[in-house]
Amino acid sequence: MPEGDNVWQAAVRLHAGLAGKRLAASDFRVPSLATLDLSGWTVLEVASRGKHLLHRLAPPPDQADEPLSIHSHLKMEGSWHVYAPGERWRKPAHTARVVLRAEDGTSAVGFSLGVLEVMPTAEEGRVVGHLGPDLLGEDWDADRAEANLRARPDRAIGLALLDQRNLAGIGNIYRNELCFLARVHPAAPVAAVADLPKMVATARRLLEVNRARPSRNTTGGFGPRDDSWVYGRAGQPCKRCRTRIVHATLGEPAEAAPGTWPVEQRERDIYYCPSCQPAP
Repeated sequence: MPEGDNVWQAAVRLHAGLAGKRLAASDFRVPSLATLDLSGWTVLEVASRGKHLLHRLAPPPDQADEPLSIHSHLKMEGSWHVYAPGERWRKPAHTARVVLRAEDGTSAVGFSLGVLEVMPTAEEGRVVGHLGPDLLGEDWDADRAEANLRARPDRAIGLALLDQRNLAGIGNIYRNELCFLARVHPAAPVAAVADLPKMVATARRLLEVNRARPSRNTTGGFGPRDDSWVYGRAGQPCKRCRTRIVHATLGEPAEAAPGTWPVEQRERDIYYCPSCQPAP
């Protein structure tokens, strides 16, 4: 399940594989972009913004076109791979949504992308301008993130953490782990969090640590069974008190301010310890 750390890692891999290189070919396998040809364009950089990825490209020297950005969002199942010349794809070809091939033979392939679009780079704000401070970005501002969360004190903390307008990068795994570490039920209101600045700081620390790891771990433990406190552990004993972990769902209707992306708030899985995190 891609979260902010996965997207940051993808941006690093894509940047290392493509930045500074000219494209020999592009193949967009979605109807709206099927005729777009970016051969001759140069990849300037690949950057992440929360859970969004942005390939920024410059036009060929003989063209007066404005710079373009390829905007993608992995959603639940998407991924980007970088392949050396001649290397075999590790995902089925029919799931590829875009293929970018550099003149040196390096290829970047986006599989099962939830969102794929191309726009002038100057218009990136249309798709990422609504985001709160990025937990792994240069714009990170803990005070602003905290203020965003406190703006709706009666909202469930488990929903507020997923709202990318508050702070960008937290997905379902981290929101469950953060609630456990703070000893608060995901459905409890923001106002019930005893130490909100500590929760925000913990979120930043967890993503920073895990962006350098091949697999996510929020406990500091060793082995595949010690990588999370509650997420995915329904029916197993709590690592604090041995009470059985509970699985449920939590959500609210999707909403969107005019001109912004809809907030991804459907029913999502929550995991919690009923003793350490009593229901509100």
